Amino acid sequence: MTWLHHRDQRWPDTANPHLIVNQQTAMTTRAVSENWLTETCRGLTATLEALRVDRQLEEALTHNGDPLHLAAVFGIDDTTAIRYATIARHLLQTPAEQHNPTGSSQPKDRSAHKP
Repeated sequence: MTWLHHRDQRWPDTANPHLIVNQQTAMTTRAVSENWLTETCRGLTATLEALRVDRQLEEALTHNGDPLHLAAVFGIDDTTAIRYATIARHLLQTPAEQHNPTGSSQPKDRSAHKP
């Protein structure tokens, strides 16, 4: 989430749909190069695979486990989209996700949250 905030602040008018942009790609719609990404992430504890999984799961959670949305946003196949959607729905049904600190008996509405 910190990266998305930084990205929105640094390149507020970008039309680039990719999660990761740099100075060369911010004003285009192309992805950063694999070499740039590998070099930039070298030595970090998080892997690109972990970032991808985390981003897809967060998207699934914020859209109430909608597999069609996931397939459209990430270009993933239906089996993968359904797997993420199922995990998200399961997580959204856990007691921790149902807790509302305001004291209301209504479950939290995650669909109002946008990354």
